[in-house]
Amino acid sequence: MKSRLTKLLIGIAILMVSVSCQESKYPGHPRILLFEGEEKAIHQQVETSETWGKIHQAIMDECENILNQEPLERKKIGRRLLSVSREYLRRVFYLSYAFRMTGDERFSAHAQRHMLKAAGFSDWNPTHFLDVAEMTMALGIGYDWLFDVLPEASKQIIREAIVNKGLKPSYNEDYNWFLRAEHNWNQVCNAGMTFGALAIQDDYPGLADSVIERAFESIPKAMADYQPDGAYPEGYGYWGYGTSFNVVFLSAVEKALGNDRGLSASPGFLKTAGFLQHMLAPSKLCYNWGDCGARGSLNPAMFWFAARNDDPSLLWSERRFLDTDDYSIFVRDKFLPALMIWGKDIRLEEIGPPVSRVWTGQGKNPVCLMRTSWTDPDAIYLGFKAGSPSVNHGHMDIGSFVMEADGIRWVSDFGSQNYESLESKGMSIFGRTQDAQRWTIFRLNNYAHSTLTINDQLQRVEGYAKIDKHSENDDFMFAVSDISSLYNGQLIKAVRGAGIKDGKFAVVRDEVETPDKPAMVRWNLVTPARVQLGEKGAMLTLDGKTLFLKIRGPDNIIMKTWSTAPTNDYDAENPGMIMVGFECKLPANTAASFEVLLVPGKSNEDAEFLNITLNDW
Repeated sequence: MKSRLTKLLIGIAILMVSVSCQESKYPGHPRILLFEGEEKAIHQQVETSETWGKIHQAIMDECENILNQEPLERKKIGRRLLSVSREYLRRVFYLSYAFRMTGDERFSAHAQRHMLKAAGFSDWNPTHFLDVAEMTMALGIGYDWLFDVLPEASKQIIREAIVNKGLKPSYNEDYNWFLRAEHNWNQVCNAGMTFGALAIQDDYPGLADSVIERAFESIPKAMADYQPDGAYPEGYGYWGYGTSFNVVFLSAVEKALGNDRGLSASPGFLKTAGFLQHMLAPSKLCYNWGDCGARGSLNPAMFWFAARNDDPSLLWSERRFLDTDDYSIFVRDKFLPALMIWGKDIRLEEIGPPVSRVWTGQGKNPVCLMRTSWTDPDAIYLGFKAGSPSVNHGHMDIGSFVMEADGIRWVSDFGSQNYESLESKGMSIFGRTQDAQRWTIFRLNNYAHSTLTINDQLQRVEGYAKIDKHSENDDFMFAVSDISSLYNGQLIKAVRGAGIKDGKFAVVRDEVETPDKPAMVRWNLVTPARVQLGEKGAMLTLDGKTLFLKIRGPDNIIMKTWSTAPTNDYDAENPGMIMVGFECKLPANTAASFEVLLVPGKSNEDAEFLNITLNDW
């Protein structure tokens, strides 16, 4: 039964809907992202730039494919309709772009078919409101961009669906918890609702204005997560989700209202482009901590950041993705047409490598990202993170790292497991308490990350670590983090440093102190390589390349490997992966240090232990 407050909010929304039409304070249609006539600037880029021409043609070719596809049915996967909503957004956005660029009514007619089909759904699954948000955005942009060619009857059906299946449910307190969220749900849902509101503002001015004002009040809660330096707590993959929707929101309101009320200047937000740029390694894989896959991808939102920061070098990695003969690989990205809008004034040939090779950000999930070169495909790359398991989509991975050299990802992160594969087996996967079922999932706990495990215990959820110091010097770039709070009750002290020495090899140093009881320290990393153990080290080989692990520490170190095979029926397979490291039993009330060198084969003769305390790094 809905509370009185819920009924009151819905009543207010209905009252606002009933406000009589008045002259709109907004520009005429189209008013979202691209005004009438601005297609000309895109045409000019397409005609003068080979790369822009290829992106545009990829979109147009995909639209020809979409013309042969029937609209999707309302079919949920588990508790989500999200895959359907996302595909509607992609198809409607693409078809609307194709119509605006060509005037070919085949595209507008097919977009209309999709929007009418979605409008006829019983609902857009408000119990998982991301589904509603993306569907509302789909119909909002289609309604706005195709306004002049949609029949009046179709406009009414689409408009009423936006209102009744999109905007009104967002006033139901059973669904609108996203307004208080500090993560991607806030960004996605507020953006979707705003697109719907901008589309129907002429007919429902009170409701539309309320939705937009509410978004301006709510979305800063999520944008605060970029403070102070731009590190996005949910990682690379969710940056591509949450930040992209945040950007389309800012872009849309700035276009329609004339400004974004200073939101883009929120502390850390414009800096987050540097975070994403440095999260991509030389291999084009990302540093995939948290619920994220390793595959890097073209991010259209980076073109908005490059334009807003007036810094084409932010697109260095994006430009690398565009260096391909097959542009069809990009058309699964629903925001690809927006790239054509945000990037239309950027000269791709002017994109040069970034100046800095180290990026450090604090915040909820601090990271330090290091590399020896932006242009050498064999460069050493080292990503190191601190933070807390308690962040949204977080893992027990504090102190973990990934490492590349010679074009190979030697030290990996398993990343995410498909949510439905877990939820279908009855798993509750988003709890954040210490005893949450989430931490029984192999890929998510510290046993399966390149960090420390003490006495076979989990890291502490309430723990948090920042980057305590770091260096960008060429001879030794590094970061140090006191991760002791992650081992509260297990160790008195745990401090880890990770860095790249002289551009030749990586080093990871741990300094620990045991309480008044012994502690079994497990140090491991995840690798796809073949492992040959030595007495105090190991040799990793893959694709004809070699990486040596050299270890210095107490005499009782025992080198080990661990299987990555699932031990529970809900855990995913991890083919081709193995964990390697060591165990060491430390007596009570003991201070000890471990230093591990990760040395590419070509630098094996040059690698010597630093034997320097972290205080002296």
